[in-house]
Amino acid sequence: MTTTTSIAPATETAARDGVRDLRGVLFFPVTPFDAQDRVDRDLLVGHVSEGFAQGAGAAFVACGTGEYHALSLDEYRVAVHAGVEAAAGTGVVLAGVGGPLGHARDGVRIAEEAGVDGLLVLPPYLVRGPQDGIASYIEAIAKSTSLPIIAYHRGTAHFSEATVQRLLALPNLVGIKDGIGDVALMQQFVLAARRAGRDDVQFFNGLLTAEASQAAYRAVGVPLYSSAVFAMAPRIANAFYAAYQAGDNDEQARLLDGFYTPLVRLRDQTPGFAVSLIKTGLRLRGLDVGSVRAPLVDPSPAQTEQLRLILERGEELVR
Repeated sequence: MTTTTSIAPATETAARDGVRDLRGVLFFPVTPFDAQDRVDRDLLVGHVSEGFAQGAGAAFVACGTGEYHALSLDEYRVAVHAGVEAAAGTGVVLAGVGGPLGHARDGVRIAEEAGVDGLLVLPPYLVRGPQDGIASYIEAIAKSTSLPIIAYHRGTAHFSEATVQRLLALPNLVGIKDGIGDVALMQQFVLAARRAGRDDVQFFNGLLTAEASQAAYRAVGVPLYSSAVFAMAPRIANAFYAAYQAGDNDEQARLLDGFYTPLVRLRDQTPGFAVSLIKTGLRLRGLDVGSVRAPLVDPSPAQTEQLRLILERGEELVR
């Protein structure tokens, strides 16, 4: 690992400890693009700074919501450095790495140089290997860095229980994020970690609009979840999280019925809308984050109006 970082060692240690003990709303910022389709670094710094000001437990920069799949390495460098700058040495910042193994390793070096606190290992590109290959992919990334890593169980990285047992041997594995939605399988992962004595490994719900499924995940020992909604509507996301922490099922149901369920219905109209709607919601708030990049598409005017009304209703519910 390179020793070039942008934060002091004492702060670095505290922040890395934070990766091993995540809490609060997990924030997945978008990557804004300007009129020339360049990463808007200053806008991204402001976007991430606002997230921390609103109480984010950690920011995951250049991940799924941040369109990692659409960034060059140079653009990735801009995005990751912007996230670290916004955290100012006090907030926890993780960066996405994944896709082609060579690209992922280059991303690791860039993220280390920027001074991130940890990495979210995204699935490999295109091909789906056997379980041995999937485990080897994550091990190769984990062994290229001393940074804490979280493995993303999604898409071409669909883990078996045996694979998770193997990954638990990695000393810098600190978490597994689930994007598959098989709660029974996630329960097996949690139990495997307990049997291995890895109580330090955290599990969290990374499904699209995770608030809608979090009750089921909490029941199997997965208390953490990522919130894409937080990026565009932090007041609503924070209100849900507060009700969730307090065990206020009535308030959670009110927000699910009035905001999250209509949002999920709109999201499911078009593939990729989990990201597109977040960027549109930010533009509706006056933050010119630009469009999503192909192959994603922006909502139609009618869909944008639907989103505006859903957000308006959500804000009414939390006022």
